[in-house]
Amino acid sequence: MENYDVIVVGGGHAGCEASHISAKMGAKTILITLNLDTIAQMSCNPAVGGLGKGHIVREIDCLGGLMGLITDETGIHFRMLNSSKGPAVQGPRAQCDKALYRLTMKSYLEKVPNLQIYQGEVVDVIIKNGRVEGVKLKDGSEIRGKSVILAPGTFLNGLIHIGLVSYPAGRANEPPSLELSESLKRI
Repeated sequence: MENYDVIVVGGGHAGCEASHISAKMGAKTILITLNLDTIAQMSCNPAVGGLGKGHIVREIDCLGGLMGLITDETGIHFRMLNSSKGPAVQGPRAQCDKALYRLTMKSYLEKVPNLQIYQGEVVDVIIKNGRVEGVKLKDGSEIRGKSVILAPGTFLNGLIHIGLVSYPAGRANEPPSLELSESLKRI
């Protein structure tokens, strides 16, 4: 069994950035995601930027992250929000091609040295003597590592509300991460 310096759980924006930067810093890293085909999948709104998120995207960019670069490559509409108002409330926003964004992000990540991408469902964080030792997958296998970064996003104990109806899900038609949620409660 391989040991990693960093195990990243979740292939959304945060997991992609965390695994990319970790591997670029020389750490032997594994990104574990539920589905290799939905890495960096944008939900219903394919926007990057705006007042709050735009600030974070620029900070990620300054630190060598990918979100801004991928947005530049896959953007189909670029706009400055609140351009008629003062600079404090202005913010760039791009609309991206959803399919191209995820394919481009996956392609970038596959080329990063020290980074392995793995499809699986993490159900437990392994802790012994108060220290993280890795994660356990739904199939019973374990992946060992010195540190674990959890970035499951809305999948962690995810619940979708449509009108008065609610049901467990990560995104529409995708499973939530219930067992990992229970593991964290137990820990």
